[in-house]
Amino acid sequence: MRGGTSRGPYFLESDLPADIASRDRVLLAAMGSPHPLQVDGIGGSHTVTSKVAIVSKATHPDADVDYLFAQVSVDTALVDTSPNCGNMLSGVGPFAIEAGLVSPQPGETTVRIYNRNTRSLIDAIIQTPDGRVTYDGTATIDGVAGTGAPIKLSFLDAEGGKTGKLLPTGATRDVIAGIPVTLIDYAMPMMLLAAADVGLRGDETPEEIDANAALLARIEEIRREAGRRMGLGDVSKLVVPKVGLLSAPRHGGTITSRYLVPHRCHRSHAVTGGLCIAVACRTPGTVAQAIAQAEPVSPVTIEHPSGRIQIDLTFKADGGVERASVIRTARRIFEGNVIVPADALA
Repeated sequence: MRGGTSRGPYFLESDLPADIASRDRVLLAAMGSPHPLQVDGIGGSHTVTSKVAIVSKATHPDADVDYLFAQVSVDTALVDTSPNCGNMLSGVGPFAIEAGLVSPQPGETTVRIYNRNTRSLIDAIIQTPDGRVTYDGTATIDGVAGTGAPIKLSFLDAEGGKTGKLLPTGATRDVIAGIPVTLIDYAMPMMLLAAADVGLRGDETPEEIDANAALLARIEEIRREAGRRMGLGDVSKLVVPKVGLLSAPRHGGTITSRYLVPHRCHRSHAVTGGLCIAVACRTPGTVAQAIAQAEPVSPVTIEHPSGRIQIDLTFKADGGVERASVIRTARRIFEGNVIVPADALA
């Protein structure tokens, strides 16, 4: 399925090996990793097309289904389940209904999803006219051609999902290798820094950033220290924390972001990263808040290489985030069997 601006296979957990090491071997074989083209599997040779959604009956008492996200590395034999992916999350509700895990309702169906990666709940509102999922509609999202049925995702308790705190170090700003950074955990643990502090304008293309090996090496050094300070340990083999290179908006939005995943620049923007940056824009003292334009109210509009993503925030009386919502679309592309070598199941 395409979920938002990402793509990958959606599996029922019951169809995969229960043993984690065996499961990961199957996922690597299915995607064709490690290989830069993933020519021996169904991966798309890019991080945004080398993602897996694993869906099962709910284990959380307040959820309808469980969702485990797996980022399958393209060129290394690594399956990382430490992050969440809000784009792939877009397809979980439709998949769960069509797989018989959730009964559709006339008009719209709300599917409450428990994300096992971040131990958080998300409400997904799926269009189900006549009691069936529809993917056709008029909603558009930047980074995807055409239109589709809107899928509203509302993150209910995404604060500190991986680290236990919105600000894992207790500070709105830290300094690493002489660079001011904000270390923040809302829907996705992130390290945020001003693009200008690493010599960028902030509106570079993803290709320009990917080609700057010295820049990526410098950011990676800072990111590894950020991971240690956030309590994530050695993150050299993890894709979290992600990195946001921030600058002023150019087209009337709130802020411009270049989102690193973390060793390549996203061609558009991750949903979870967008939520995290949006919350940072409305948190006094952060790097993002200092750069953000417009009044400190919802929504927050993040400009990215393919356009923009808009985040609606609802706040509690004490100033905490009650929920963060975003509109996505999804499409079912293929249904069938993927064949993996026998030794992957050994």
